[in-house]
Amino acid sequence: MARRWAVFLVFALNGLVLGSWAPRTPALSAQVDAGPGAFSLALLAGSVGMLLAATAAGRFVERFGARAAIVVSGLGMFAALPVLGSARSLPWLAFALLLIGVTSGVLDVAMNVAGVVVERLRSKPTMPLLHAGFSVGALAGSGVAGLAASLGWSPLRQFVVVAVPAAAVLVSVVRRVPGAATPSPGAARSASTTLSTLLRRPVLWLLAAVALCSAIAEGASSDWSALLLVTEQGASQGAAAAAYAGFSLAMALARLAGSWAQARFGPARVLVAGSLAAGAGLLATALAGVAWVSYAGFAVAGAGLAACFPLALGLAGEAGKRADGTGGEREVAFVTAIAYAGFLAGPPLIGGIAALTSLSVSFVAVGLIALVVAPSAFGATRALTAEQASRHTSGALR
Repeated sequence: MARRWAVFLVFALNGLVLGSWAPRTPALSAQVDAGPGAFSLALLAGSVGMLLAATAAGRFVERFGARAAIVVSGLGMFAALPVLGSARSLPWLAFALLLIGVTSGVLDVAMNVAGVVVERLRSKPTMPLLHAGFSVGALAGSGVAGLAASLGWSPLRQFVVVAVPAAAVLVSVVRRVPGAATPSPGAARSASTTLSTLLRRPVLWLLAAVALCSAIAEGASSDWSALLLVTEQGASQGAAAAAYAGFSLAMALARLAGSWAQARFGPARVLVAGSLAAGAGLLATALAGVAWVSYAGFAVAGAGLAACFPLALGLAGEAGKRADGTGGEREVAFVTAIAYAGFLAGPPLIGGIAALTSLSVSFVAVGLIALVVAPSAFGATRALTAEQASRHTSGALR
């Protein structure tokens, strides 16, 4: 129980950072005097950092354990938040986002590996509940951001107020976070997960597609929802922050029920239903062009996307599970890295379309991308079942 809630709080602290700065994009954009196209390049730096970190994080977690990786990356991320708030130029902003991207990329892999360990220890679906912690944190952060914007606080002042207590909470709970289990040398050799091995497994590519599409849709909602409402739908900065707050609240509530839904209906049905809901919500937001519809659309999208990332990573951990109950670090890192390609591609895709047309048109594209989760999820669960059946048959023959 203590381990589960300790990991839950780590997820929440990670979400708190994103929820704190994402709704302040209008203020940050104005602070560095950047339009949508230029601002998207700064966001791209953060995505590059996340992608680079995720590709190496699997080995780091295997060697040092999830707990050590969480401490180093978490404290680094909190230190980078005030750096972001003090940005006065586009290069400075990009550098700060790069720092946040690198640290959060390592933290994401480490906390998800810790989550897989907790799920195995409990022998029950747990990943949606843990990811609900991320949503709760993001909701809290967006609430603070909306209040700070309404009070006229600068991003720097707000980010310092968030970072200091968050670091204190992390230090107080991290000792209860389980480290990644270290396999015996023989087990490690027999379950070698080189990049070439990972690339040859269809189940991982299909899970990566689920994570990739959901990452693009989630990243668009976090990075661009406030700008969409402010620039094209006439909302104030304080009111615009409510869109991401509604998105995060709906996602948190859906994730709290996600473990039950996964056990009741199975991951494939949960993912397909979520994909359809997310696509419908984002398309309604883009096509209606009215603020109150956008609030509802982002809430529906948040509920629909809730299960996508946690189930994709949970299934990746299952795909990497060894006979002794360990493993999955590199599978989780692989799927996470591909998902971060969504964060990498998302900002220039959305910013580029917006520069040529409008943010509303960009969100039409995002809604269609969210719908791709459905066939990918169906294929991934079938591929995983086939892999497990093949391993069982091979083991029986031996």
